[in-house]
Amino acid sequence: MWAIRGFIAWASSTAQRETGQVMHTQPPPPAPAAPPAATLLNMMTGYMISQSIYVAAKLGVADLVQNGPVRYETLAAISECHAPSVYRLLRALASVGVFTETSPGCFGLTPLAGLLRAAAPDSMRALAMVYNEESYRAWGDMLYAVQTGRPAFDRVYGVPAFEYFGTHPEANAVFNAAMIDWTKRVAGAVVGASDFSGLGTVVDVGGGHGALLTEILRSHRKARGILFDQPHVVADAGAFLQTSGVSDRCTSVGGDFFEEVPAGGDAYVLAQILHDWDDEQDLAILSRCRAAMSGRARLLVVEIVLPETEEPNFGKWLDLHMLAVTRGRERTATEYGDLLGRAGFTVTSVVPTDTGTSVVEAVLA
Repeated sequence: MWAIRGFIAWASSTAQRETGQVMHTQPPPPAPAAPPAATLLNMMTGYMISQSIYVAAKLGVADLVQNGPVRYETLAAISECHAPSVYRLLRALASVGVFTETSPGCFGLTPLAGLLRAAAPDSMRALAMVYNEESYRAWGDMLYAVQTGRPAFDRVYGVPAFEYFGTHPEANAVFNAAMIDWTKRVAGAVVGASDFSGLGTVVDVGGGHGALLTEILRSHRKARGILFDQPHVVADAGAFLQTSGVSDRCTSVGGDFFEEVPAGGDAYVLAQILHDWDDEQDLAILSRCRAAMSGRARLLVVEIVLPETEEPNFGKWLDLHMLAVTRGRERTATEYGDLLGRAGFTVTSVVPTDTGTSVVEAVLA
């Protein structure tokens, strides 16, 4: 929360300087450090902000105010909610920079709130819902996960996460939308960090609806793609590929990457796949990729690579998310080298991107 406030203060002062509203001959004094108790309290109550953002995302508030500020009574009527409670929700969110109260009872967008619009190019609406619906309940049982090393999700819902999404279409649709939004954020960086020139066929293993593969094919007009994922996932990918303009160069194949992966690719991409599973399951996936690869093919693993030190990194929290929800984990570069080595690969490079993810490239050993 302190980081959010700091960003808001910086953005506000930058906007004022650019418009000529203020001019400082000396930089303002640094804000005093928050007392340890206040800092810890903000950390302890972080779920209050995350759940409030979720409610606003679920109700579509950002879309309702995208053309200008709207009174809370109107927002409540449209969303069929209790008006005073809507005001209290938005008042709290405005205090941390998510929405702004432009006049008493009237709320509009901020840069943070704009990310909750469904059609925003960099939308995070679906992601806010994924993190705060089924996953939130699993985090509520984190003690069990830490005590046993088993996913809390399985105990809360009775089945593993991916089995659950496969039998709950509404939740699955939100999850797929969140994965598409995430992939759009990192796709350009992945393409920039990897050399796909001269490649004939790129196989995106577990590629969802094809957001990353689409970016690769758009950037390399002579390449062809194979989108490989579970049958119920690729069944819904056709419209996305068609709209993206690559359907004539991309084939969708349904299957199970624990059993078999399409052969004949020049590059095999695993984008945020390995972190979903434990070492034994990852070795099974990698062995299927290895069996499908020719001697000159490359493997590209797109993941958050954890730093070896105690520095802050979102991947360390995502690692706990994997503990709560799946059997997976995040790894350091050393750990990825060990894992890929056990699967018969040699890591040739680890290229970080400005999105927080890295591209771990490997070839057959």
